[in-house]
Amino acid sequence: MQKYALIIDNERCWGCKTCEVACKQENGKPNGVKLIRVKEDGFRAGGNGLDFVFEVNVCRHCEEPACMEACPEEAIVKREDGIVILHEERCSGCQLCIDACPYDAISLDPQSGVAQKCNLCYQRVDSGLLPACADNVCLAHCIYFGGPEEIREKIRKGI
Repeated sequence: MQKYALIIDNERCWGCKTCEVACKQENGKPNGVKLIRVKEDGFRAGGNGLDFVFEVNVCRHCEEPACMEACPEEAIVKREDGIVILHEERCSGCQLCIDACPYDAISLDPQSGVAQKCNLCYQRVDSGLLPACADNVCLAHCIYFGGPEEIREKIRKGI
C-alpha cells in the first residue's frame, strides 16, 4: 500500500498563506480555527540583506502519533496509508491530544468544543486528488505530498 507524507520545505516558503486560504475553503472551518498556519519566524541575513523566514505549521501525520495515544475516546486513528484522522464526532473536547502533539498542530474549535487537525484532505486523496494545500496551490512549491522517498527526491532536485 502507498504510504503518504506531507513534507514542508520551509526554506522555500514565501509567506503568502495561499495554503491557509485553500485549506479554509476546502474544510470550511470557522474563524479562529486553522488546520495549517504560516508563521513569520523572524529574519535572517542573506546575500541581499535581510530575508523573512516563514514556517508552515501543520500536522506531520507522525509514524507513531502521540495525539492518537493520548486520546481516551479513540477519536484519532491512523490509516494504513499513513494519514492520521481526527473523527470530530467522537471527540469529547478533553484537549489531551492538543497537549500531546509535539508540533502544536491541533487546536480546539471554540464554537464546537472539539479538537481540530489536518486530515490531509483524505477525501480528496481517496479520489486521486492532492490535499488542498499541496503542490497544486502552493505558489512557492514548498508543500509536497506523496510518497516520502519521491518527495525527498523532488526536494533534492529542487523541483
